Amino acid sequence: MNKFRSRLLLGLISVILSVLFGLGLLLGQLFQKFYLDAVHDRMEKEAKLLALYMENESLHSSTFEQRLRAISDMLSARVTIVDHDGTVLLDTDNYVSIDEKRHKKMIQTVLKQEKRSVVFEEEQDLYYYAVPFWQKNKQIGYIVISLPMYAIERVNEQIWLLLTFSLSIAFFIILLLGIKITNQYTRPIEAATKVAMELARGNYKARTYESREDETGMLSQSLNILARNLQEMVRMQEMQQDRLRALIENMGSGLILIDQRGYISLMNRAYKEMFHVDPSDYVHRLYYEAFPHKEIIELVEEIFMMEINVRKQLLLPVDIERKHFEVYGTPIIGTNDEWKGIIVVFHDITELKKLEQMRKDFVANVSHELKTPITSIKGFAETLLDGAMHDAQTLEYFLTIILKESERLQHLIQDLLDLSKIEQQGFTLNVSVVDLHEVLKEVIVMLEGKATDKQIALEWSSNAQHCYMYGDLHRLKQIFINLINNAIAYTPTGGRVTVRVEKEDKQLHVHVSDTGIGIEQKEIPRIFERFYRVDKARSRNSGGTGLGLAIVKHLVEAHHGTISVKSEVGVGTTFTVHFRVDACVDE
Repeated sequence: MNKFRSRLLLGLISVILSVLFGLGLLLGQLFQKFYLDAVHDRMEKEAKLLALYMENESLHSSTFEQRLRAISDMLSARVTIVDHDGTVLLDTDNYVSIDEKRHKKMIQTVLKQEKRSVVFEEEQDLYYYAVPFWQKNKQIGYIVISLPMYAIERVNEQIWLLLTFSLSIAFFIILLLGIKITNQYTRPIEAATKVAMELARGNYKARTYESREDETGMLSQSLNILARNLQEMVRMQEMQQDRLRALIENMGSGLILIDQRGYISLMNRAYKEMFHVDPSDYVHRLYYEAFPHKEIIELVEEIFMMEINVRKQLLLPVDIERKHFEVYGTPIIGTNDEWKGIIVVFHDITELKKLEQMRKDFVANVSHELKTPITSIKGFAETLLDGAMHDAQTLEYFLTIILKESERLQHLIQDLLDLSKIEQQGFTLNVSVVDLHEVLKEVIVMLEGKATDKQIALEWSSNAQHCYMYGDLHRLKQIFINLINNAIAYTPTGGRVTVRVEKEDKQLHVHVSDTGIGIEQKEIPRIFERFYRVDKARSRNSGGTGLGLAIVKHLVEAHHGTISVKSEVGVGTTFTVHFRVDACVDE
């Protein structure tokens, strides 16, 4: 902006100098002409006055020459009196130094002028002026007054000096006023320009002063209003962008944005996590080069060609898994039917598919589990009604089987009710301070008879004298009854079941180990599913419902703990229940 001010001042100075220079030349010429005219008038008047004086004077008087010299001194000019032919009668011969021949020649020249005007002698810079004079109404001759030019030049020099001095003062005064006025009007413009440049750079907080009420003040005020409006618009836009970005990044579904040329321009975090991809492999690449799945490419091409919404369920391989996705694609059509691109949204419905399959399996398993005891009860009841009831031994045997199947059916229904209750959202524990050692002692006492019948050694140990924790006494018993009962059921005769409690830094670990048949590694992730059995024949024969471990898992998680399994086929299995630090109670 200093360049603008410099150019403005330079232009102003140029204009001022041009105007003052022209004005000086004009005034100098006018003053010079005015002074020359005044000198001419003076010479004319002085010459005529001298001619009037000589009308009554005798040229041959002894005193006349003295008076003429006195008049010459008073006029500061040389006075020469000549006759009609130009012959010199009297000459003061002062103030003008010129050759006599040249002097006489100039006299002849001025006498030849029709209008007795001034004649300028260039070599000596002299003025000559002649007027006739009369005596007794008879023209005697001419009075010639010659004046040196240096006096006029001195006056001209003074005039030019005065003009130069005056115009110089005027120039500086005008220049100072111009600088002040320029600064007064350029400073608001400079400030407005700086603010405009800041706005162009994106700094919408920039403001300028509003100190005037003229056009520059209106400019500053308008610029500040514009800056405030831009700042508010940018703030709203940033807020909308932040909201949109947060919505896109935190939405549970994967999202891909493809522009009108087919290049991927946006990918959210959910998509990256779903497919375990690097954004650099997708963004700014053509969709058919980026997507590894043929099904997605075909879906995108269908949207591009048909310009319609497309919704499909796809089974896609992701790493070593196969996941179900519900893919929804829609074209983006702007104003005036302008094609902007498409959006593809991926909903991971793998869990829904699993739940749906689990529901189907649950219904099938429940139906199967209920069908077996009901079929047995119905068959034996019909047999008894057909006449077997009259045989006391057969009647007792059949009734024993019916009772056993009824108890199994009751256990199955009770386990289903417990599992349903545990999985409800409002399920709560009756938490109190529980001695884990006492809980395990009671469970072992309850199951010791079953272990003895199978000749299985049931042992327990602990590395702590006391072991108190926060928990639900009834549910803790249910956890360990199921675990120890399963260990006894899957351990062959002569085996061993060990319960070991470890307390380390306020952490509790309860290990239930057996020397049973073991579990294959591929089956371990499924053992906590409902109705899943490792050895289906032995489980059903042992009276198991297939719901015990599912109940155990939910109850352990309700106590904010975890359960893990280690097993080797033919060697045995170890279930470990881990309780968090805050579950322990200081002794």
